[in-house]
Parts: sequence; structure tokens; C-alpha cells
Amino acid sequence: MDGSLNRWFKQEILAHERTLLRFLRRVWPDPSEVDDLCQETYVRVYEAAAKSLPAVPQAFLFATARNLMADRVRRSKIVSIEMKGDLDSLNVLVEELSPEHRLSARQDLWRLAVAFERLPPLSREVVWLVKVDALPQKDVARRLGITHKAVQNRIARGIRMLQDVYFGGKGLDLETTESGQVGSESEHG
Repeated sequence: MDGSLNRWFKQEILAHERTLLRFLRRVWPDPSEVDDLCQETYVRVYEAAAKSLPAVPQAFLFATARNLMADRVRRSKIVSIEMKGDLDSLNVLVEELSPEHRLSARQDLWRLAVAFERLPPLSREVVWLVKVDALPQKDVARRLGITHKAVQNRIARGIRMLQDVYFGGKGLDLETTESGQVGSESEHG
């Protein structure tokens, strides 16, 4: 199990290190503690995964980081050290979420997943790489062999289509194929 756990950790957790560090730098008030927070997050994730692998590793990673920050804020209040920075985003983690809120969040996530699946394959990949994996647009263009302008167009079009479907607008203007994919958008433009 140890070898497979290490492989899983490398593939599913360490792959998000840049995004995790960017997140921690954005929300944690003391930049000198960011690397320690990152490492402590990894320790907690690894220990938890040794017991049971999380179903959604990336979400588990970021939830663990938020919980760790919330723990540190609570500890700092006990010792009466004042934290600088805006930590309001952590307050929601300390409160217990109601069943209604959880159901609403799951429904929102489901609607977003449905909308995302309806995007043309190349647009879906571009939006994912730029908006979820946080890759620079130039890197995405190089990786997919398309122009930087094509990446920008696909992001704009993809976000518009997601909004239309997600917010119950007119949906996608393009024809949908039998597989549920949008059929009339060219794959390289």
C-alpha cells in the first residue's frame, strides 16, 4: 500500500502544489508561514489518505488547508496574538453547514458539471486548464497546439456557454449531438 499511496499522493496531491501555494499566499496574512502551512497540509492529507483515499483529492487538499488555517486562527486567538489580513473566508469552515446548504451546493455543482460536459471537447479542455488548473494561457496554447488568440476565444465562448446553461438562460446556441456534445464549434478556432 505504501508504494501505491506514494504514487497516488504524487499524482493527485502534489500535482496541485502551485495552485495550493498561490491560494495560501493569497489568504494567509504571514507569507513566512506559507511553506509551513503547505507542508502541514500535505502531512494531514497523507495521514488521512493512509486510512481512506478521498473521493475528490483536490477538494480534500484545499479543504484540509482551509481547516488547518482555521485551526491556526483559533489557536492564535487563545494565545491572543492578533492576525493581520482578511480571514473572513475561513469563518464558513468553522460553522456547521446546514443540510439545506449542502444540498444546494451539491445541486449547484451538478448543474455546473452538466453545463461543463456540454462544452465542445477542446473548449472544455481549454477552460479546465486555464480556470481550474490555473495554467497560463500561453502554456495552454503551446500544449494544445493552438494560437494564444484561440485560447482566449475558447475561454470567452466557454464561459459564456457555461453561464447560459448554469444560470438557466437560453442554454447553448449551438446544436447538440446525440452524445450531448455541442457540434457546431470548430475544434481549432
